[in-house]
Amino acid sequence: MSWFQLDPQSIAKRARAADSPVPSLGASLMRGSIGFTVVSVAGFVPWAVFGKWLRMQVGEAGMYAVCAVVFLALTAPLLHRLIIGPGSMSRFYKLFGLSFTAYSVAWIAGWMMLHGHAGSIAGLLTGTMLMAFMLVAAFDALRSVVKVFLALFLLNTIGYFVGGLSEAALIKDHPLAAKLSWGVFYGIGLGAGLGLAFHFCQARARKLLAGG
Repeated sequence: MSWFQLDPQSIAKRARAADSPVPSLGASLMRGSIGFTVVSVAGFVPWAVFGKWLRMQVGEAGMYAVCAVVFLALTAPLLHRLIIGPGSMSRFYKLFGLSFTAYSVAWIAGWMMLHGHAGSIAGLLTGTMLMAFMLVAAFDALRSVVKVFLALFLLNTIGYFVGGLSEAALIKDHPLAAKLSWGVFYGIGLGAGLGLAFHFCQARARKLLAGG
């Protein structure tokens, strides 16, 4: 059972009625990686610029929660067209709000319990697993769960750790740029993963629109 009328038949029906364009794989990757990079840099600002003050006011977990709120607020305007057809903005807000909240809670829990690389990997693994299951459930695309999970986990992990290396290389001489560079690479990685994930989840809808 799909969520928010995101099953293949509903997507195809809306898209036909509105004569909506169907994004290609390349277009989905481009929109995901570029759009989410913009969001990611903004989402890293509370940590990079206000981190010390936020830790004093709401604690470390609270600071990361503030970052998550920024991600949630900004992602839909830039990425909602990853969903085919009209009405994508509200549906993206609902779906991404649920899935990214689950991802964020899992990542924060993993980091707070283990810290270091172990905490990061635990958070990324459980977070992307939850996000993948929620996305395929929403689109009634359970057969694609392995592809969706691998796209999210592998690209997210690469972006996250490349960003960590960039931050470590720049932190001594350019601390603000170092922290924001982590946001850039994280955004490219998870954004590309989201582009692939939404494309995989809508394979049956694209087939219906093509007359299959």
